[in-house]
Amino acid sequence: MSSVALLRGFALPCTRERRRLFGMRRRIGYGALVLFVLLANTQLTSATCVDPTHVAHSAVSIFRHFDDAERETHPGLVGVRGTGWFLSPTTIVTAAHVTAGMELSTQDWKSLEIVDENDSQFIAARIQRLAGGQTEKLAVIELGRAVLNAQSAAIRQEPLVPEERVVALAYPTGRPQLVEGRFVRFGDGGKLKGMALLEMYEGENRLIIDHGASGAPIIDCEGRVTAVVSNVFTQSIAWAHREIRISTAWGMPNVVSVPVQALEEFSEAR
Repeated sequence: MSSVALLRGFALPCTRERRRLFGMRRRIGYGALVLFVLLANTQLTSATCVDPTHVAHSAVSIFRHFDDAERETHPGLVGVRGTGWFLSPTTIVTAAHVTAGMELSTQDWKSLEIVDENDSQFIAARIQRLAGGQTEKLAVIELGRAVLNAQSAAIRQEPLVPEERVVALAYPTGRPQLVEGRFVRFGDGGKLKGMALLEMYEGENRLIIDHGASGAPIIDCEGRVTAVVSNVFTQSIAWAHREIRISTAWGMPNVVSVPVQALEEFSEAR
């Protein structure tokens, strides 16, 4: 049965299951992410139209660790992970459902772990504003202080054109991944109206953009942000007494994104 899978970041399990997954950390090098370790490399690749060094510090992994009270409210979860990119050294843009899952607000400051490749730092954060008129909005996160080595991203004002090459700078496993692809078309109805539909892949892997990649910037060949990753198209099928997820057929869009121009149409978050 076909479905659109919402990328709500990566929610980490706790208690016995958490200890079991974290025990794998010593064996695979990045534990607790074992579910996705086969979906991504841990290094930026250069086989794209964008020089990786020009965008290396413009996007980061963002991780909200739940406190004890929040874990009681969300049994089995220790936090929510997504991807964000720098509008400035003190502001990060991501998909609004990421901040909703993290339970960030416009009032209270909450600690956010920000990971740029191998560097990690904890900074107080809250929502500055929400932006956009689509079903999915963009969230601008205000930080209590500037992030070290942050590189503010350039923003493209013109809309994408069909078949234009793009890349996504995402952290699907908490590590940076530069994924190539192309813009297919804009959605013309329902929940997809006005959304930028993309085909993204790494080799034969069409699920490279997956959990943890929500909020990742879509970048054109001039290094400018054009859209922000929101959802993916997947299909679940029964196979050998279990369900597996597959992407769309080649030539079809498999990633849904919010055009960055939505930042100019913001409304205050409530």
